[in-house]
Amino acid sequence: MIVFDLSCECGCQFEGWFQDTADFHSQKATGLLSCPACGGGEVKKILSPVAGKKATVGKGIRLIAGDASPEQLAADLLKSIQNHVVNNYEDVGARLAEESLEIHYGLEKPRNIRGVSTAEEEKILEKEGIEILKIPLPVKDSKN
Repeated sequence: MIVFDLSCECGCQFEGWFQDTADFHSQKATGLLSCPACGGGEVKKILSPVAGKKATVGKGIRLIAGDASPEQLAADLLKSIQNHVVNNYEDVGARLAEESLEIHYGLEKPRNIRGVSTAEEEKILEKEGIEILKIPLPVKDSKN
């Protein structure tokens, strides 16, 4: 089982329990997934809050409850995510939307990509069923 935090366009936030990610997408596509507040079907996954203390294990990280402040936990987690994305995703810059669509429709080989997009491009990607996750990346220091 997997638990996702969900959000409806009416502003309601709730959680849903699914067998796996495919089960979430199947229920959404068949109209079985609806908002408990308004009954609407415009439901999407949102980021879940995480609490704990960072502990490095191999190449990944896991979080362990501890005495770190919530701010420090958030900063550590964000830094870990940023490092992973920078080191494991190809930077396609302003071509993010175009590259995403080409991968989605099989015109390009699937691969991890990152870049920038406009609000209009993000709406197009959402309409096409392409989920993106926005995270702030550190600004490159021109001196280094």
